Amino acid sequence: MNDPMPSTEIDAALDGAEAALDTTGRVVLRGTGFWRAVATVKSDRSLVDRYADRIGAIDQAAFRSWVPILIPLWPGTLAAILGAVVALVLIGLAYGTAAPWNGVWFLLGTGGLLVATHGLAHLAVGSVVGIRFTTWFAGFKPPQPGVKTDYASYLRSPARSRAWMHASGAIVTKSIPFLLLPSALIAGVPTWTVIVLVGLGVFQLITDALWSTKVSDWAKYRREMAIAREYEGA
Repeated sequence: MNDPMPSTEIDAALDGAEAALDTTGRVVLRGTGFWRAVATVKSDRSLVDRYADRIGAIDQAAFRSWVPILIPLWPGTLAAILGAVVALVLIGLAYGTAAPWNGVWFLLGTGGLLVATHGLAHLAVGSVVGIRFTTWFAGFKPPQPGVKTDYASYLRSPARSRAWMHASGAIVTKSIPFLLLPSALIAGVPTWTVIVLVGLGVFQLITDALWSTKVSDWAKYRREMAIAREYEGA
């Protein structure tokens, strides 16, 4: 973690971030010291109590300034659940369809599950550990839909809980191709379908190792677990 900020610098960084919110259309918090202030706040429970709501408001405003597609939380959640149900129906069609179409239905259903369940996993685990969420969204990097945390509740949750919330989406997404292999074999799909499932699972593991551990879910997991270990060693 970066060197901790004195409280006066935290206030100055948050002042700068709030000024950016007021003066630009698409807010860029980089250079304001906002995220260094957040890192300092995470390391001290008394600072969380003092700054969580203010940080959460800044984070939410900045997020809404750049995300192109926003969907209210409950409609988005229902859409994700419906998407998962439709994906399971497509997989079910593979059991009553002749080859090669059973393989096509199976892979389409697998793809649907991958898209629908990633955000649902974050939402489910986060809700259990006390993290609230504000909206579903879709961007361009990556195009997969996501669900946005309420950052004030995120800060108030234990670091280890935050870590597992981040990990949950990656765990579910990477498990699905392998978990579906027995179902694919029972459905009698063509060999190429099984090969695609295995290849997809392996590809996701590789991208996790090369990318997610640096900038995505696993990077956030490692960051929050490091904070948890600091608390435990204090």
